[in-house]
Amino acid sequence: METDVTPMFPLGSVLFPTRVLPLHVFEPRYRTLAEHCLAGDGTFGVVLIERGSEVGGGDVRFSVGTLAHIVQAERVADGRLAVIAVGASRFRVREWLPDDPYPRARIDLLEDTADGDAAGATEEVRARLREVLVLHARLGAPIEDVDVVLDPDPVRASFEAAAASPIGPLDAQVLLEADDAVMRLGLLAAQLADEIRVLEFRLSDG
Repeated sequence: METDVTPMFPLGSVLFPTRVLPLHVFEPRYRTLAEHCLAGDGTFGVVLIERGSEVGGGDVRFSVGTLAHIVQAERVADGRLAVIAVGASRFRVREWLPDDPYPRARIDLLEDTADGDAAGATEEVRARLREVLVLHARLGAPIEDVDVVLDPDPVRASFEAAAASPIGPLDAQVLLEADDAVMRLGLLAAQLADEIRVLEFRLSDG
């Protein structure tokens, strides 16, 4: 599916569909972007920065990201905007446009499927994620609740589990780029298994 030109917000982290994104917008070009979105339907794209930083431009960006919809915005006295957005659909950038007055792109929306044993894949990830949280708690991390509850829908469950997992942005990007929820859950299960081995090694005073 093809859309019109979309405002783009490159970040140093991955936004998964269904997840909440709080933003404090202070850079002038992104304040302009936010004002443009608020004057329209509140939609913008979020992509992970591959190289570079969030401030100043000149960054290199991944091509698969997530559309976000602004659900709340507040103008702060110093000119900043406090924005809360929610992730919606995944997309792939078809064409980057000049960053004037802010990053923009033409994008194609991506569909999510769930082929295979979705229930089994979800349960495996739920169990491994719980184990990871328990191990982090044993190492002193401030984990309040180790119970993991995932949505019955495997697509939503895959995004919920990915967002709750203590993984880095590059691993998160791998999950975001998977088109199938069962594949995404399988990739996450492997990442969590690696994390379990590392945590168990730390607990053994290795």
